[in-house]
Amino acid sequence: MPNTNSFNAFEDLDAKGSPLSASARDGIWLLDDDVSMLKALGRLMNSAGFIAEKFSDPLTFLARLERAPCRVAILDVWMPQMNGLEVQARIRRDSPETRIIFMTGRDDPSVRQTALDSGAFAFLTKPFEDEALVKVVHKALAV
Repeated sequence: MPNTNSFNAFEDLDAKGSPLSASARDGIWLLDDDVSMLKALGRLMNSAGFIAEKFSDPLTFLARLERAPCRVAILDVWMPQMNGLEVQARIRRDSPETRIIFMTGRDDPSVRQTALDSGAFAFLTKPFEDEALVKVVHKALAV
């Protein structure tokens, strides 16, 4: 018969949201060069019960990808050092199981189509409703 006390202890630990279990469970990474947008997205993910890692630099994001799993990447399209499509290509190569959600303030139909044709899970235009992003993240995690 299984020891239910030790099982309950693990449930309690996970319910408290230990950083390791939450990070491994959620694996949501945010990449946006706009620091205020990045903070807002982080607060949104936290309010929805997720733990998200935040990056303002694509190269730091990609270096982290070499060392840790990312289940869902939420990427800005237009960034100065490297655009989101370039980041997407590297994610597809290095972490093909990662679901990619794009967001942009400058919706360009050809960029949208390129992103989706290259395997993006979703493409949102700023400003978008908070709930729309949360729903897409839930769907991406469920796949």
